[in-house]
Formats: sequence, structure tokens, C-alpha cells
Amino acid sequence: MCGRFTQIQSREAWLSALEGQAERSIAWDEQPIGRYNVAPGSNVLLLNYRDEALHLDPVFWGYAPPWWHKAPLINARVETAAESKMFRPLWQHGRAVVMADGWYEWKRDGAKKQPYYIYQRQHQPLFFAAIGHAPYARQQEKEGFVIVTAASDRGMVDLHDRRPLVLEAQAVSEWLHPDTSTERARELAEEAAMDPQQFHWHPVSRDVGSPRHQQPDLVEEIADPLC
Repeated sequence: MCGRFTQIQSREAWLSALEGQAERSIAWDEQPIGRYNVAPGSNVLLLNYRDEALHLDPVFWGYAPPWWHKAPLINARVETAAESKMFRPLWQHGRAVVMADGWYEWKRDGAKKQPYYIYQRQHQPLFFAAIGHAPYARQQEKEGFVIVTAASDRGMVDLHDRRPLVLEAQAVSEWLHPDTSTERARELAEEAAMDPQQFHWHPVSRDVGSPRHQQPDLVEEIADPLC
């Protein structure tokens, strides 16, 4: 799953990786975003396509339609999202992307849980596939977005059996475009997902368990992990 991630760099670090894919309606800003511990229930800068241009909107991380009487959901499984009652409309009309540097996952060993920070080996910007209630410029309360997840494999499964579906940069525009069919979006989720071998991870401070903590040292490797 994905329950915490980082948006540290400036928006330009991500948008430069998409240069030439689509027009943007996004103000130039080289100021680092500086969020070291993004938690569900907060507003997140979400990349989406409307009016023939890329937009960034602050959107609630979580999705609970009016008929859903439980806590908002934060993830959707790629294997079932396109066909499920909950997520099918979002897959068809609300595809979006979360810009990230990396994410946190907790490894369990009995009663102990040790957080790890996971990132691309060359620290490249990441693009998490997301779906939500569009149009994002007119957001309804608690009808925000969820991050699409896929099954972990290889070494990453030792941390958790799920991971965010990270799209290669060259696939982002097609994923976002409203002309992309439901079936083609399914194909992109399979064909354009970043290979788990591209990722590295290390243990980090257990302070990341509280969203009150936002300091830069949250992503630094520690020498004394619990497990």
C-alpha cells in the first residue's frame, strides 16, 4: 500500500521530466515543496489534465462518496479498480498523477514495525498513478483521490506486499489524457510501470509515524533499525 510519501523538490523538478508532452497551465515555481511526510487526509498537489493543458491542484488525499459511510479510502488496487463499483467512474474520468520523491513503508517483525524510505536509485522524480473525483478545480468534501497500487515483487515484497504504481515519465501525458480509453489506461498500468529493480530503500526514523514530524532527517538512513 502507500500511506505516506514525500514531495520535497520544487514542482519544476517533476515538470521538467514531462517537458514537451503537453502544454501546462502551471505557474513557474522553483521553490521546494518541502513536504517530508505527506499523510492521508491532507491536501496534495495533484497533476491532472483539463482544458487541453496540465494543471496542479491541491486535492484531498482520500475518497469517500456520499453513499460510503466509512473512513475515506486512500488506495485502489490496479487489478480491480477499472471494474469496481467504487472506482470505475474515477478510472474512466478522473485519472491523475501524484508527484513524489519516494514513499515510506513499514516492515513488520512480530510486534515490531520498522519504517523504510523507498526511492528511485538515481533519485529521479516519481509519478504515482492516481484516480479521483474530477474536475479537481471544484472538489467536493472528502471526494478527493486515491493512489493506485500494484503487487510488490522481488526484494520489495519483503517490506510490504503492495506498492504505489509508479509510471515512467514518458507515459504520464497519455495516462492523464481524457481521450485515453479505459482499456488503454489498463495497458499503461502494466506496460509503463517502473520496474521494482529501479528502487532502493533504507530504514528511517520511527518519527515518520506521526504526520506532525516534517523535518528533512526523516528520509535519512538510520543505523539501528528494529528489524
